Amino acid sequence: MTLSVPTGHSVDLRVQPVDETLDRVERSLQTRFDPNTVVRKRRSVGARTNRDTWVRIERRHLSKINDQGWNGTECAARLKGVSQPVWQGCVVWRDADEAAMWRADETELLPGDPVGTAVLSEDPKLPDEWWRAFNSSLDALAAQNTSRVATPDTESITQTLVTETVHSAFPGSLDTTVEQWGPAHADLNWANMSAPTFCLFDWEDWGNAPRGLDSASLWVSSLAVPNLADRVRRERHADFASRDGKLMTLFVCSKILGPDAHPQDPRLDPARRMAEQIVRDLQTD
Repeated sequence: MTLSVPTGHSVDLRVQPVDETLDRVERSLQTRFDPNTVVRKRRSVGARTNRDTWVRIERRHLSKINDQGWNGTECAARLKGVSQPVWQGCVVWRDADEAAMWRADETELLPGDPVGTAVLSEDPKLPDEWWRAFNSSLDALAAQNTSRVATPDTESITQTLVTETVHSAFPGSLDTTVEQWGPAHADLNWANMSAPTFCLFDWEDWGNAPRGLDSASLWVSSLAVPNLADRVRRERHADFASRDGKLMTLFVCSKILGPDAHPQDPRLDPARRMAEQIVRDLQTD
């Protein structure tokens, strides 16, 4: 048994026991984890090994695994020109007691620490060379070809999802038709990039998405730090200036302005101002 969780209940790996899972992965990959490096998140656990690699273990419900599988990190290993940890191998198994799968991917270590949490409250003061490497990788990613569909928050991004999300916060007749689709990381935030050396990691959800999704996602993660949010918009100006980039900005704003908006979220006011401006722009395009 991997976890003792009642059927139908959500699993939060920050609080559920994971010792047996870690033991199983150690045996399968023939390595040992440094217990002082274990990082626990809601649906994943990671740790450094005794051979100076990193292993990320994820649990995913079967309903969240679509026809393309859930081997994003493995598939991302073939991307050219994108700074990311080199993928080493994996082990996958089905949970014996739940309708879920487990996957452990082993990669090389990051060249630095994560920039911060997913949503920043302070400016990380990244050097210009970091931004150049950031832009180079995002541009290289957008130039790739893939049949994968991006799954931000484990949900496949489709035209229907874009329309429903935007209209949940901005009901009306706004045209939400996406014109350009291309490869995106689909979970671009400050917790998934390293500094001072740039490296982009956690590729579980990458695939085709509307142009500008990554840029808009990073911008909305930066809104509590206005100078940083402005820097993201300057660096990815071409994305934000495109119609799809405007639509993706409205999409990410809708996620925090919609029915589940948190009244204390410091991003609410700047997101609302930007969203209102974009609605006006899209209505006149």
